[in-house]
Amino acid sequence: MKFVDEVRIFVKAGDGGNGAVSFRREKFIERGGPNGGDGGNGGSVVFVANPQLTTLLDFRYQQHHRAKNGENGMGSDCNGRGAEDMILQVPVGTLIRSTDTGELLVDLSAPEQRYVAAQGGRGGLGNMNFATSTRQTPRFAQDGTKGEEVTLTLELKLLADVGLLGFPNAGKSTFISRVSRARPKVADYPFTTLVPNLGMVQYKDNLSFVMADIPGIIEGASEGVGLGHQFLRHVERCKVLIHLIDLGAEGEGREPLQDFDILNRELQKYSAELARKPQVVAANKLDLTHARERLEAFTSALRERGVAVFPVSTATGEGMQALMDATAEVLFTGRTDKLQVEPPAKPASRAVAKKAPAQKAPVKKAAPRKAAAKKAPAKKAAVKKAPAKKAAAKKVPAKKAPAKKAPARKAAAKKAPAKKAAVKRAPAKKASAKKAPARKASAKRAPAKPVRAKGRRS
Repeated sequence: MKFVDEVRIFVKAGDGGNGAVSFRREKFIERGGPNGGDGGNGGSVVFVANPQLTTLLDFRYQQHHRAKNGENGMGSDCNGRGAEDMILQVPVGTLIRSTDTGELLVDLSAPEQRYVAAQGGRGGLGNMNFATSTRQTPRFAQDGTKGEEVTLTLELKLLADVGLLGFPNAGKSTFISRVSRARPKVADYPFTTLVPNLGMVQYKDNLSFVMADIPGIIEGASEGVGLGHQFLRHVERCKVLIHLIDLGAEGEGREPLQDFDILNRELQKYSAELARKPQVVAANKLDLTHARERLEAFTSALRERGVAVFPVSTATGEGMQALMDATAEVLFTGRTDKLQVEPPAKPASRAVAKKAPAQKAPVKKAAPRKAAAKKAPAKKAAVKKAPAKKAAAKKVPAKKAPAKKAPARKAAAKKAPAKKAAVKRAPAKKASAKKAPARKASAKRAPAKPVRAKGRRS
């Protein structure tokens, strides 16, 4: 069956029937009243999502769809028959857009979902509906309304949970045929797959999901090279994307890492939202000798980016279980731990080496602190000299001035810096030196008193 995923069609709903103008004609009843019936409603055009369909092929060859008109009203109070709706079956996942404006009208993403694209016309009223007490013989009726008509564009986006992406001949068809019951065409030449293929994957614990295999994407697909981007719409609904990298690809400029970058670049050009979806990277064709030789370099390059690589062989089945486990975990739980790896330790050691000079900087600043510590004893020496001055103040009881200056010196020692205090105390030492002779004189007069006392007793 040919796969068609985009068509343009014209639909028209049925017109409503006209009302009838009629009067009663019975024996022995003259001037009978109006008895014209109403017209029937026209049929509508309704789209219904059918899960059994996978293509829009039927609409490619029949592009005009018209619903039936309603019947006209008749006499004897007979109404016209309404027309049945026209049901158009489309695959689940069909988008219906207005061709004139490009507006998205509906997304039929659920089975048996319905959408009325064109509403049928309403039938007109017969003359029996217009009879009143003052107008008993109306000789007119109402015409039915016209049905809607519109030009639509149908666009199919297959409903799949997991999408397979890769270059042509990367092994996508072999992959889906191994994990599901899908049997796509498999051959040893590029672009074997020309249309998307769907497969139902039966996983553990009665879990299942749908996988979509789309035709290969090559560099320049956004500009129409190869099959272009026309099939990428079928993986826009996918929750997880599997990038199948061909490690055994041969040809000019074909390297696994380069293929991976080209594939992501084409996804970004098509849709930024599609490029942000979780990606499972699978390195295929491990059954080839030269493919295994490329595996280590490819894995190391992606490890530096923090991306995990799952080596597989779709031909022999090697590594397929680990890949499916990682895919199912992202699909059913939303966790992406298995898709990421820690980068190698080399970048981390370089960062520590760069930070080392910053730790030596405080060592250079410590030198001024040691110099300040050496000057501290000089300040302490000045403090020790203060008690000597207090002792001098005790020897001279007659003078109160030294006693008052002592608290002032203590306050100055607390408030003023240590260096300034030493400068102020220097003059005070000279003053005490000048007062020293007065103290000596008082010492000489002291022995004269006991001599006089001895003379009196004798």
